[in-house]
Amino acid sequence: MDHPDDKLGTGIAPGQEAGERAELRPPREYRVVLHNDHYTTMEFVVDVLVAVFHKPAAEARRIMLDVHRSGSGVCGVYSYDIARTKVARVMALARQKEFPLLCTMEEA
Repeated sequence: MDHPDDKLGTGIAPGQEAGERAELRPPREYRVVLHNDHYTTMEFVVDVLVAVFHKPAAEARRIMLDVHRSGSGVCGVYSYDIARTKVARVMALARQKEFPLLCTMEEA
């Protein structure tokens, strides 16, 4: 199987010797963070945490209170693509309900 960095079709990545195995690293992880505002209801935040992040109701309430009290709260840690998708889903749900809820991701 060819390496994605293999430009010459040799099956060897640049800087890699024949017979040498490429070092595999775990993917980078990203925290998904909800930010407090003065308009989004606590109930909506709990609903988002249950629907998008699959949190049990008790944990969703705890995270919602973290967001409310400290200004932000971590919803979970994911690979880049999953984190980006979760942020987009939260923002779409908030727009649909006309809430200014902000959801961001940052490298863990």
